[in-house]
Amino acid sequence: MRGSEPISRMLNPSLSDIVAALGGDLFGASDLRVTAIAPLSSAGPSDISFVSHVRYRALLQETQAACLIVPPDLREAAQARGACIVTPDPYLYYARLSQWWRQQHPVSLNQGWHPTAWVAPEAEVDASACLGPYAVVEAGAQVGARAQLGAHVVVGPQARVGAHTVLHARVSIGWACEIGERCVLHSGVVIGADGFGFAPHAGEWVKIEQLGAVIVGDDCEVGANTCIDRGALGNTVLGRGVKLDNLIQIGHNVQVGDHTAMAGCVGVAGSAKIGAHCTIGGGAVVLGHLSLADGTHISAASVVTRSIRQAGHYSGVFPLDDNARWEKNAATLKQLHTLRERVRHLEQQQTDR
Repeated sequence: MRGSEPISRMLNPSLSDIVAALGGDLFGASDLRVTAIAPLSSAGPSDISFVSHVRYRALLQETQAACLIVPPDLREAAQARGACIVTPDPYLYYARLSQWWRQQHPVSLNQGWHPTAWVAPEAEVDASACLGPYAVVEAGAQVGARAQLGAHVVVGPQARVGAHTVLHARVSIGWACEIGERCVLHSGVVIGADGFGFAPHAGEWVKIEQLGAVIVGDDCEVGANTCIDRGALGNTVLGRGVKLDNLIQIGHNVQVGDHTAMAGCVGVAGSAKIGAHCTIGGGAVVLGHLSLADGTHISAASVVTRSIRQAGHYSGVFPLDDNARWEKNAATLKQLHTLRERVRHLEQQQTDR
């Protein structure tokens, strides 16, 4: 295999292979082989692609893909141009296809323990775990079965890494922090650095020791260079299935509910409580000690300045200003809709006279 060859071109399955593994209704040549999963716009005559919604119907005639994954409403249009796999949720099918494709030819990870890896005598590392160059597992730490620790990973004292979890290069797990099973932490992630806690005194700042930990549930994924601070007294907690993008900051004692997802550069200040099944768009900020209800969705670049008690989609940002003037303007802004309706009512009264 050539070193420059992408993963998606290592395998040439037939359409029948794909349907046998993932289901769906196949229309067209079952023995047709595909060499890559590709976007509609750039797919070639040996690629497979997907159309997630009927609003993209026009693209069916433009793509060169050999086979399309489509919803039932697009079956006839897709079948008219060639092979297709029909499924109720093409985007979900694409996600599972990508996983299956990766499983056929996984990225080559470390096997065994690299000679430069260091494991403290008091640590417990499963024999099936893989440790990369200069990986460090400190005293009292535990690493589960088939876990993968990349180059220069550090698992601190009394920390725990669950089975089948992958820590990419230069991930750092602080003391007493816990990472669940089947998690993926990308390069540069720091779990369990001190939270930002200082008490003002005589014009200086007195450090508050951060005595809690970070608990990350099973099946979580954390993007590159994201930081999750340890709790001041209790723990910072991520629930099961949480997905965090790159360059996110999670402050101390934050609680994040199951299956919540956050896009890049989100900042969540200390002691905020984010519910389950929430989404937070890129660059958004959640201020400290606030709560977001389950099923809350925050638009990108929004600033959450109050707790949200009811599920829904929320957006908003306001220009920086002198604080007193900002508060007055914000209060006025909230009355604009009411003022507009009052003006309309007065105008209608004038018209009726």
